[in-house]
Amino acid sequence: MSEIKSPPPLGFGRPAAVTRLAHLGSLTYGRLTAPARTLPTFLICGGQRCGTTSLYRALAAHPGILKAVLHKGVHYFDTNYHRGMAWYRAHFPLRDTVARVTARLGVPGQVFESSPYYLYHPHAPARIAADLPDVKLVVLVRDPVERAYSQHAHEVARGFEKEPDVARALAAEHARVDGEVARMRVEPWYHSFAHQHLAYRERGEYVVFLRRLEQLVGRSRVHVVDAGDFFTDPEPAYDRVLDFLGLPNLGYPPFERHNARPRSAALPGRLRAELREHYREYDQQLAEWLGREPSWRR
Repeated sequence: MSEIKSPPPLGFGRPAAVTRLAHLGSLTYGRLTAPARTLPTFLICGGQRCGTTSLYRALAAHPGILKAVLHKGVHYFDTNYHRGMAWYRAHFPLRDTVARVTARLGVPGQVFESSPYYLYHPHAPARIAADLPDVKLVVLVRDPVERAYSQHAHEVARGFEKEPDVARALAAEHARVDGEVARMRVEPWYHSFAHQHLAYRERGEYVVFLRRLEQLVGRSRVHVVDAGDFFTDPEPAYDRVLDFLGLPNLGYPPFERHNARPRSAALPGRLRAELREHYREYDQQLAEWLGREPSWRR
């Protein structure tokens, strides 16, 4: 049985409509062959704007790791859960493909996807724990002040944020997201645009979300990567992820920063100080949870 081939990315001579049709065709084939497909053995599940794309590409270069076939992030456990497990399986390699990797390396091949919103969605962690009982979770953390600033720039660039001033956007955050999590808990299929794209401050309260993961899947199945360490000295951080996954180091990939966006102005000093104070207690609790100081507190 042949494997799905990803269509060329946009910009390589293929019109967007043709690319979407190719994706649809590949996904349809994937669903027809879903019983023969594997499920992920690990997920990069957050945090947003913390270097997940860079780590994803570094890990995808490892000969023992297979990525989701069509997309970096499938977003099944957050915004596509209603589609069902056959739809989710359709995104992953055939079991025969994984078996060949395992035979070649002598250690179990790993399969993954990266959907950073999983960390924050009120239902995603419990869904992951129920449907993937043995999955391992990789979480990246970053200076929460810089993370909030980066997310705002990212959402503005994508057209999801209409307020270009970061201070005003953060000031509007509470009114925008107030009640959204409560509604999502009551209505499991409700998709909150504001919660996914416009919640800046709470995204950096990492320890809250890590404790939830620990409660649902166990501490031993959660590995935290400090983005500051990863970008400053990537080899040891990469080695620790491989150890967590039970894979040998077969050579270092190129370590590059992806999705970094230039900013037209620095974060205003008063807002920076306000955010630093907001995160002070969360950062302290994170240090206790990790057993070490995060990079931005050293």
